[in-house]
Amino acid sequence: MTRLIECVPNFSEGRDMSIIKQITDVVEAVDGVSLLDVDPGAATNRTVVTFVGEPEPVIEAAVQAVRKASELIDMSKHTGEHPRFGATDVCPLVPITGVSMEECVEYARTMAKRIGEETGTTVYCYENAAFSDQRRNLAVVRSGEYEGLEAKLADPEWKPDFGPAEFNPRAGATAVSARDFLVAYNVNLNTTSTRRANAIAFDVREKGRIKREGGKLDGAQIKDEQGKPVWEPGMLKCVKGIGWFIEEFGIAQISMNLTNISVTSAHVAFDAVCERAAARGIRVTGSELVGLIPLQAMLDAGRYFLRKQKRSTGVSDKELIKIAVKSMGLDELYPFKSEEKIIEYAIAADSGERKLVDLTLREFVEETASESMAPGGGSVSAAMGAMGAALGAMVANLSSHKRGWDDRWEEFSEWAEKAKACHDEMLVLIDKDTDAFNGIMDAFRLPKSSEADKAARHSAIQAATKNAIDVPFRTMEVALASMEATKKMAEIGNPASASDAGVGALCARTAAMGAYLNVKTNTTDLEDKAMVEDYMRRGGEIIQQCMKLEAETLELVAKHF
Repeated sequence: MTRLIECVPNFSEGRDMSIIKQITDVVEAVDGVSLLDVDPGAATNRTVVTFVGEPEPVIEAAVQAVRKASELIDMSKHTGEHPRFGATDVCPLVPITGVSMEECVEYARTMAKRIGEETGTTVYCYENAAFSDQRRNLAVVRSGEYEGLEAKLADPEWKPDFGPAEFNPRAGATAVSARDFLVAYNVNLNTTSTRRANAIAFDVREKGRIKREGGKLDGAQIKDEQGKPVWEPGMLKCVKGIGWFIEEFGIAQISMNLTNISVTSAHVAFDAVCERAAARGIRVTGSELVGLIPLQAMLDAGRYFLRKQKRSTGVSDKELIKIAVKSMGLDELYPFKSEEKIIEYAIAADSGERKLVDLTLREFVEETASESMAPGGGSVSAAMGAMGAALGAMVANLSSHKRGWDDRWEEFSEWAEKAKACHDEMLVLIDKDTDAFNGIMDAFRLPKSSEADKAARHSAIQAATKNAIDVPFRTMEVALASMEATKKMAEIGNPASASDAGVGALCARTAAMGAYLNVKTNTTDLEDKAMVEDYMRRGGEIIQQCMKLEAETLELVAKHF
């Protein structure tokens, strides 16, 4: 598995793009690093940069970027709406794939040490990379901001983790962390009042606000036995937030960091702000994402808003993203580009790799017909299976939206979701099948000059062969699963679309039988005969079940003629 980490440095410059370009140029100059996003803000005078890669090149790019920022940004002249204390204000690492949080912590500390030693920057480690609980919270580490940094450094308790303990008026300090994926999310208001925006932020953020007597804003603070203010928590867990005025857009915003979107998602935060804004006579007009967001978060948002409309959620990812964007007004301030704002899409776009599934239908057919041995029957079988499952989803979605069937929308939505899951996986299997074939070819090309080489090559061929069986076998399993939906839609779905359900069943049966041919072909090269026998037995059972479901589905379809 590829080992990927993400680095999201925030630089205290959002107005001079020539400076930002010089910083991002050094990032792009490091081999193995993909620059995914550059998001400047004039009012905050801050730019969020996102890049990914394997750990070592990412750390190298981060060190070079911090060095360049310290050369170009003079913090003694910096002004902006966002809290900050350094030219590179924060530089967090986020594990993406193949890297645990524990490993990411070690990478973050290695990076922090290099930044301190190689760039002469004062460095504090926070969140998971912190060396003490006192320094876990970024707000605590950055308290006093740049203006209070000189006094903080004079306090022995705030000796930096790495780098000089002397105040550098030009570069300030940098906070380094290892953290979970954080979504920086701002909600736009139809007001210019920072005070009212802050009041809404205090309503929703986890920290909340200081309790006051009588619940009045001008009431005396309520304090505990130690004389410290008592805080009243806000509505949302794992949310940090403040209100500010964005001069470039002429509006106030609620600026939030969603530190764990599995606890509080963007769409839940959006609705909470809408609720509290309305209670204060203010209207939410839209929102914006600063940096990137995981695909699943956008799909969850799309489903959330479709459910509120009592609409089927078993639609395409593209449609779910569109619903999410329009529902949260993510395109109010500037166009929302999925290929730039959704991390999985941004990584795929940067790789430049074009998959079979991304070809037009004409291109796919013509590539199949070419002299190349791949794509072959396995990929075509998966494509047929995807078409069959998509027809099942289509009938379910049409039935969900049928006039007079409004009370059944959830029933059909569930079936659409099941069918969609099948066609989504089938689309992945189209490329997996070709990749599996190429894997066998690669194994055969391995060196065989020595006995050790021969043994390694033989082992690689057997592993690749097993994978080339497992992939079409999975196509068979998914094809069978999709037939449950097509049969049900032929039975209870919109009668006008019964024939579509029948075609879906035909496609699924064809996909299973075609994939089974690939399974049989590749088992001839598998030396584990007990495993071969098991594949044949289970495969035969799947084919029998598919043929049975096909016959039952077509019988149901025939009743409509």
